[in-house]
Amino acid sequence: MLDINPILLVATLIVFLTLIAVLNSWLYNPLFAYMNKRDEDIKKDLDRVGSNDNEIQELNLKAQTIIMNAKLEASALREKVVADAKELADSKLEAKRAELASEYLEFKQSLAKSKEQLTHDLMSKVPLFTEAVKAKFSQI
Repeated sequence: MLDINPILLVATLIVFLTLIAVLNSWLYNPLFAYMNKRDEDIKKDLDRVGSNDNEIQELNLKAQTIIMNAKLEASALREKVVADAKELADSKLEAKRAELASEYLEFKQSLAKSKEQLTHDLMSKVPLFTEAVKAKFSQI
């Protein structure tokens, strides 16, 4: 049957332990060192990302304050423009009112003159009317 050979058993054990030592120094230690370095790099990158978040928040706050200031300036400018436009419209309205008032006065004066002229014309023709009325009454 199977015999256990102690020399082969010891030789296999020595080869196995030597293989473990060689693999440990050539493969496992560099692999573990690489993995540890990669983990450290990932931690550093995460820390940098965290600090970038703070910078991003600061920049967002600055942008919001700039936008808020711009909105305030725009509303102030809009109010000023609206006030100037109202003032200009009011001045044009007053000028038009004054013009219409002067035209109205001229119209009233011309109407008064026309009334006087009509009255004068009618008064001058009253004797003719009275003569015509007398002639009509005499015909009746």
